Amino acid sequence: DTDHLIPIKSPMVGTFYRAPAPDAKPYVELNQQIATGQVVCIIEAMKLMNEIESELAGRVAKILVENAKPVEFGQTLFLIEPA
Repeated sequence: DTDHLIPIKSPMVGTFYRAPAPDAKPYVELNQQIATGQVVCIIEAMKLMNEIESELAGRVAKILVENAKPVEFGQTLFLIEPA
């Protein structure tokens, strides 16, 4: 049941990255508590790395995109259980 979960959506078309570098730790993990304004991923668009920040505090309930996969504008990246 995901009715109570809030989506974090992609604000642009690009490539989704969970970490700042291939050998770095991901920004967020499943079930991790996050804060408003916390960086949750990067979307690369036209060789620019755009940090995507959470607009709410809560727990990462689902990660819906695999690392280094293309994403569309408005595509849901994460589902967050509000704090």
